[in-house]
This record gives sequence, structure tokens and C-alpha cells, in this order.
Amino acid sequence: MTHYGVGVIITLLALGFSQANGNIFERTFKKLHEEPYVPTNQNRADEVQTLWIEQKLDHFNDSETRTWQMRYLLNDVFFKAGGPMFIYLGGEWAISKGRISEGHMYDMAKEHNGLLAYTEHRYYGESHPLPDLSNDSLQFLHVKQALADLAHFIKTQKASYKGLSDSKVIIVGGSYSAAMVTWFKRTYPDLVAGGWASSAPLFAKVDFVEYKEIAGQSIVLMGGSDCYNRIQKGIAEMEAMFANKRGSEVKALLKLCEPFDVYSDLDVWNLFSEISDIFSGVVQTHNTGQIEGVCQKIMAEGSDLVGLSKFLLSEFGESTSKCNDLSYNAMIDTLSDTRYSGSVRRQWLFQTCNEYGWYQTSGSASQPFGTKFPVTFYTTMCADLYGPQFSKSFIEARAAETNEYFGGLTPKVENVYFSHGQLDPWRAMGIQDEKQATIIPKHAHCADLGSISIDDTAEMRASKERVAELVREWL
Repeated sequence: MTHYGVGVIITLLALGFSQANGNIFERTFKKLHEEPYVPTNQNRADEVQTLWIEQKLDHFNDSETRTWQMRYLLNDVFFKAGGPMFIYLGGEWAISKGRISEGHMYDMAKEHNGLLAYTEHRYYGESHPLPDLSNDSLQFLHVKQALADLAHFIKTQKASYKGLSDSKVIIVGGSYSAAMVTWFKRTYPDLVAGGWASSAPLFAKVDFVEYKEIAGQSIVLMGGSDCYNRIQKGIAEMEAMFANKRGSEVKALLKLCEPFDVYSDLDVWNLFSEISDIFSGVVQTHNTGQIEGVCQKIMAEGSDLVGLSKFLLSEFGESTSKCNDLSYNAMIDTLSDTRYSGSVRRQWLFQTCNEYGWYQTSGSASQPFGTKFPVTFYTTMCADLYGPQFSKSFIEARAAETNEYFGGLTPKVENVYFSHGQLDPWRAMGIQDEKQATIIPKHAHCADLGSISIDDTAEMRASKERVAELVREWL
């Protein structure tokens, strides 16, 4: 989805836009869908090349002859003829040089004299199959097309890059691109020797209630039950204010702009969706002290409502003179922009409507974020943005088709290593059986991609060493 990833959420989608700070929603979304972070531990002078490869617009229709240029990065600092190719797969983000000049995959490439590559996913970053993001153009945005792009990339590199013709290929991904690692190994098993899937969501589910459940559990684990209870009670109090015709008080408290209609379900849903996603960003990207620090801020105030609202205003980008436009229409306006603007919200939301669902809803009582972001909120958004055919039943049928095609939680792949962070809400859509996957305690989303370090916990180090050992076997 996807940091991290893969991620989803859409609500991210929540993307409204604040007049005080035109990117509050963009910020929330980016935190949940940014390129997986790799800590920098040394300065290197590697020459990372930015290159382009021609791809078919539609790999599955011979009568469609249009092509486009896909961006990829290459680092040959360690490569010796016959060495393997290590490919990091891009997900719903723009690719950057750091991913193939730092981290555990980089270290493994060094050990095996490997060539390092990083492929960019169609419609993200600078890889633009068509000149805009209109609904007509988006029909070629699909993971099956992206996997076919990767297959063409591997075949072309092996045929044309000197010393690579007999080389084995290892693929690595985080979040959504970790799902791609798995699905590529299933779809094109002979093209890669093995893969590492960090935080891979493999099961498509429209009403993804487990996300907020695990987010709540992670808050209890790292920040304490008092913090969880304060968030839950503060949100319940806000909901009650709307229910009791005191919505204007919430509007004033959170400095919401005039267009926000306290009697509109869509506006209220948009607000609570965004609030819950701010907390999702804290949990999903957690590193040492992050959840704890937010809980300290929330607990420092005298009441649940004040503690919650002060924290939210600090996240909105509090301003004395401006207001925060969290209305549904403001959010839809920003998502209706069909230009490539650097934002990936329109593309990612389309993929969720058309392939996965993964709407992190309020459909479970076992989470602290209230009841006001039901699945209907997200399916309404799909129809408003991409057309009336995107009904709830259509979206559910597409998610079911994804699971049928790729095998859901039983992908039947060999030579793929699955790892998840215990705190990561995305792990609920991944393989969690300890015989098949490693769950790393007290870590979050895609937290294991960095180099082996003296700062690693014993479990983190063991997981990284296991990947390295498996790669030696596969090669």
C-alpha cells in the first residue's frame, strides 16, 4: 500500500486541503505511502545512473501499439560479469538513488558482486505512460501491467547488459512493492531466483477493519492504555457533539473552514477519517520513541478533548488566522486534478478502487478511532472520482478477482522471504504464520531494509541474517 507503503490509505485520502497549510492531507498521505526509509550509515560516491526503457502501454493487447519510457536507476559499483542482478521494485512513490546505495540489499549485492537496479512503477514518479491522469488514461494503471513491465525489464537487461546474460535475479520490495515481489514470483517464476517481501499486504479486502485494530493495539503496547483510552474518549466526545447538534463547537475547536457542513455525513466522515489517518501515520512509521512522544503530548493536557484537539491542531499546522478545509468537496477537488503534480493520491486511490479495496475503516469496535469513517465513505469517493460504475459491489468483485488471480494468503510461491513488523497495521493483510513469515517485535512498517547494525534488536538482526543466508542459497 505502500512509509511506507504500500500502502493504503486512502484516506489519506483524506485529502482535503487546508488553507492554513495546503498540504496537511498530502503530508498525512505521504507518510503512509512514502518510499520505504533506509537509514544512511556512510557516505558513498557511487555513480547511480538514471536510465529509461521502452515499455508497451498495454502488454495484453497486441493491437495497442503505443509505448512509453519507464525510468529506472542502476548502480554497478560492485558488478562483475556473471554476478547477480538485485532489483528493488518501486511502488506508489517516486524512486530515489538512496535505495540502491544504502541498506541490506546493497550489502548483499556487494557480497555477491551484484548489479543494483531500481525500477519505477508506471504512473508514479516520472514514469508517465500517458500525458495525464484522466479516467481514460488510468485504465492502463494495474499491477498486472506493472509486473509485465518488470518482466520486460529483466529480459531486456539480461539480453543487452554486458556480463548479465547468465545471471540470476533477486527482487526486493517493501509494502505494496513487497506484494509485487510475491506476485511476480508467482506469475513469472522462472525470471527470478528469489525475493524478499518486507511488509507485504497480499490479501485484497474492501472493508479492512483490522488496520485500525492493530494501530490501536500498537498504541497500547508502546504508549500505554491511558493514551489509547484518551484517544478513544476524545473522539467519542467529538462524535457526541456532532450527534447533539454541537458540531459548530468541534468546528471552532479544530479551526475548520466555513465550507465544512456539520450536518453533512460526507464532511463528518472526511474529518474523522483524516483524524484516524494522522494516528495511522504515527504508528505505521514508528521508530524509537515516536508513539511514546505523541502519547506524552496527548496525556499532558487536563482532559481527553483538549489533549486530542491540541495534538490534532499541531498536526494540521495550527495558525491563528487561517482555517483548515476538511470538507469532502475540498478533498474531492484536489483528487480530481488529472495533472502529474508530484502527488500520487489520485493514482493510488484508483488502484484501491479497481484492485484492492484496503479501506481502513471504522467498522470494528475494537479500535479507538470512533465510528465515523465507514466503508461507504470510501466507495462513495471511488464513484465520485472515477465514475458511477465503481459501486461497492463492483469494488468487492475487483478485490475478489485480485485474490483469485494471485492466491491471496496462499500465493504458492517458492523462495520468497516474508517479514513484518509487529506494530505494523498492514501485517493483517499479509502472511503471519510463523512457519512462513518472520514477525519482528516492536517494529513497524518496512523497518528492516537497512544494513545490519549494532543498533538492531536480536530479532531484527536474526531476520536480516536469515535473508542474507537465503540469498546465498538461491544464488
